[in-house]
Amino acid sequence: ISGARGSGTIFLTHCNLHCVFCQNYPISQLGVGREKSIEALGQMMLDLQERGCHKINWVTPTHFVPQILDALCFAVEGGFRLPLVYNTNGYDSLETLELLEGIVDIYLPDMKYADEGTARVCSQAPNYPAVNASAIGEMYRQVGRGKYAGDGTMERGLIIRHLLLPNGLAGTESMARFVAETLSGKCPVSLMTQYFPAYRAKGFPKLRRRLSRQEFEEAMEILERYRLSGGWMQEM
Repeated sequence: ISGARGSGTIFLTHCNLHCVFCQNYPISQLGVGREKSIEALGQMMLDLQERGCHKINWVTPTHFVPQILDALCFAVEGGFRLPLVYNTNGYDSLETLELLEGIVDIYLPDMKYADEGTARVCSQAPNYPAVNASAIGEMYRQVGRGKYAGDGTMERGLIIRHLLLPNGLAGTESMARFVAETLSGKCPVSLMTQYFPAYRAKGFPKLRRRLSRQEFEEAMEILERYRLSGGWMQEM
């Protein structure tokens, strides 16, 4: 996504999840940010295009979809032409995603949890596994397998991010099985290992520490067992 010239990333304040370990909690939970008009948002997209970015990357966009679409209309009238990345926690409704068909070029969703109880405790996200699976299925229906430009950057497709959590809380095997079976293994996985007990995580016993080397190696073995080696893995 980033390529040689970078991804033009625009963070949206607040979030439709309340993750107790969020590393961007000043933005997502405390509301740090600056109010912008629709025209200003559109101009930001045009400015990033002028600076040479490969794409526009909307981070945590779900609760601002109407405003993003209005800003996109403004930008297109001004000559905007870059691919759009929908960078989401994966807790998206089908109704919202259907509005984005033909507009979003690359979906970059999380698969955070395989267990509903864990999702409720860690992110106040009822029914997260089912909502997430439906959302990702719709994303894949819209954009399909990855298509790449000559420089190796993705032009269209779906990349699933999976943040490893201590004590197996992320449900890595369930994620791998879903990608292998439901998506036929045709979607790259970004396995992320940067977890640390940020925000309120130290108040939750199973989240108080970083990952162990053994947990990382076990996750790698799971991906290899399901033949999901075509993504990106962060070394510890």
